[in-house]
Amino acid sequence: MDFAGFVRLLSVVIIPVLFAITVHEVAHGWVARYFGDHTAERAGRLTLNPIKHIDPMGTVVVPLMLLLFSGGSMVFGWAKPVPVAFHKLGNPRRDMILVAAAGPASNLIMATGWALLAAFVGTFLGLEGATEAWFRGVCVTGILINVVLAVFNLLPVPPLDGGRVLAGLLPPDAAMWLQRIEPFGFLIVVALMFTGILWRLLEPFLFFFNDFFWSLAGLG
Repeated sequence: MDFAGFVRLLSVVIIPVLFAITVHEVAHGWVARYFGDHTAERAGRLTLNPIKHIDPMGTVVVPLMLLLFSGGSMVFGWAKPVPVAFHKLGNPRRDMILVAAAGPASNLIMATGWALLAAFVGTFLGLEGATEAWFRGVCVTGILINVVLAVFNLLPVPPLDGGRVLAGLLPPDAAMWLQRIEPFGFLIVVALMFTGILWRLLEPFLFFFNDFFWSLAGLG
């Protein structure tokens, strides 16, 4: 890929990726504030300004490397986690589930928005050529990155959102055991990734949601 092609690809990816990871984190903070924890608000993290949420590795280095070496076929990233003090929530076990689920839920809502935007652009604006291809690329990337973030984060492995949800649903003793593996959660995910198990676990859900949103966008 030449430099001009990489810049065009970057312009297609950067908008939906920044929105996806920023809104995901802010959604956790918004819901936590609703249930009584103002930690994220006091830290200045309840803002859609992406600069406040940038993680140098997860927001910049990893997405750019994936973009460069995959030609746009694989894009993934993350933002700095929004701080949440679960003990400050009104009902910590119940509210922890809702706070954790807010991130993936926001991604599915954004995927819906990108799909509807793609349908609107394709039906009413009548764009053609390079402009139409650019808009379509942005919308497709918006769907893809939000589906990946939602499904990946719902893995029942702490500290991922799915791990938090599962901990809130389990009996206290089992939840405490699950939380003990949190320091090793990242290593578990990496091991699943390199053994190919992660893809086999996520594949059915990724295809299901992608097919749904592509149909909604009229791209199927």
